[in-house]
Amino acid sequence: MFCFFSHAQLKGGHILGAMGLQSGTQTPENTLSVYIPGYFYSASSLRNADGDKSIANPDLTMSITGVGASYVSDFKILGANYGATVLLAFAANTIQGNSTDVHNSLAFTDSYVQPLQLGWHNKRADFVFSYQMYLPTGKFTAGASDNSGLGMFMNEISAGTTLFFNDKKTFHFSALASYEINGKKKDTDIKTGDILSVEGGLGKTFYVMDGTNPMPKSIINAGLIYYLQYKMTSDKIPVPIIGTIETTKDRVGGIGAEINYFHLGCSTSAGIRWIAEVEAINRFQGNTFFLTLAHVFSFKKK
Repeated sequence: MFCFFSHAQLKGGHILGAMGLQSGTQTPENTLSVYIPGYFYSASSLRNADGDKSIANPDLTMSITGVGASYVSDFKILGANYGATVLLAFAANTIQGNSTDVHNSLAFTDSYVQPLQLGWHNKRADFVFSYQMYLPTGKFTAGASDNSGLGMFMNEISAGTTLFFNDKKTFHFSALASYEINGKKKDTDIKTGDILSVEGGLGKTFYVMDGTNPMPKSIINAGLIYYLQYKMTSDKIPVPIIGTIETTKDRVGGIGAEINYFHLGCSTSAGIRWIAEVEAINRFQGNTFFLTLAHVFSFKKK
């Protein structure tokens, strides 16, 4: 029992792959973005503390979809534009940790609320700072295999930047760091450790022109992306007789590609990200796919 719990890991609420190119840039002011995300994670193996396969081909795929809205105002705080985001989501085969015993159909999962986002825009760099919460709105019963949520309240603080290498801001590199602090799981003393995630990418923006019209008809943003995630403090899992076990920390890294298309005429965008995980310790290793369809409502004065 001790050996099992010492290598068990608990998952946090941060969804890797949700951020990529220009992760340190806030959307333009006076806009409301309504979006539908599609997250798909396929685990190709389960890795142990040495990074070796402990389970090959676990046949485990997790998916998330839902509807979200993000608003950025022209209201300034410390020179930054204020924004906020909410996402109501549904998940299937919600991965709780390292167990392959996961069998929930698509159901309402934990909700994402970002009540504070600040964005600064400079000539050669953008900056963002935000606070977000993951609310335990999904079904959770300790030990169940059909949980749609993680059963815990999660706080997270993020900060990042996008650096531009030319005056037109078409060549860029970004990094966004997020630190997640987790509460105890519902009706238990089980506590997931704090988690650090870093996401971003190196990309190029292309403007597609429409004949003699001086304004572009669409914008394409493409490049390489990455993510890293580290368990900063150990999970704490109470075990009868033995006491509370602090598990070995896990980590993962991944690299992939992203392409986004934004049509200016209908203010609609579509994007896809793919990330292959190249290093995993004490956790699943696999592939992440993230699709996004969004429409942007502008409230700027003509």
